[in-house]
Amino acid sequence: MRESDLYAPLKAYLEGQGYEVKAEIGDCDIMACRAGDPPVIVEMKLSFSLQLVLQGVVRQGLFDHVYLAVPVTKGWTQRYRDIIALCRRLSLGLLAVGPKGVEAHLDPGPYAPRLKTKPAARLLREFARRVGDPNEGGITGTAKMTHYRQDAVRCGLYLQAGPCKAAVVARATGVARAATQMRDDHYGWFERVERGVYQLTPKGHAALADHAASGVAR
Repeated sequence: MRESDLYAPLKAYLEGQGYEVKAEIGDCDIMACRAGDPPVIVEMKLSFSLQLVLQGVVRQGLFDHVYLAVPVTKGWTQRYRDIIALCRRLSLGLLAVGPKGVEAHLDPGPYAPRLKTKPAARLLREFARRVGDPNEGGITGTAKMTHYRQDAVRCGLYLQAGPCKAAVVARATGVARAATQMRDDHYGWFERVERGVYQLTPKGHAALADHAASGVAR
């Protein structure tokens, strides 16, 4: 497929809505005009890319109604939600050219985002509870040190001396939810010896060795 292959179906789609359509007006791939309505600009590419987005943003400096147009290709479904979210935030429209013709997935318009207060609150709690800055930004493939993991390490460090009551661990480490954390045992580090008493598993001992240089306070 060539980029020019997108033009005919897009032209037909816009003409079907009463627009007069012309290609390559200045730097604009497509310009469409209809009496009484603002001009419509369409920028085309064979895939959704940063270059296409930047072209659309530049055209927004001239006209309010700017669409990005791409063919429906492999991977479209997996990227669809992210593409729509980005276009909506940038007030860009989105047209998809498929086997059955052109489909408008999003019209350009002002965007007033609503903040997601609950996820934001969780992030702020994590920031407040995490001790120090134990993670290196940009590193992938390693477990992140969260405040929950820091608390598990504290409990584990105390249990290195041997089995102990959860209440004692909580007082000694300052981990108020020590009993719940050791009972839930999300990491497989703890096992119950008897009611209210826990000890480290071999996996727990190995994890503590990995975290020996993490800077987590005992």
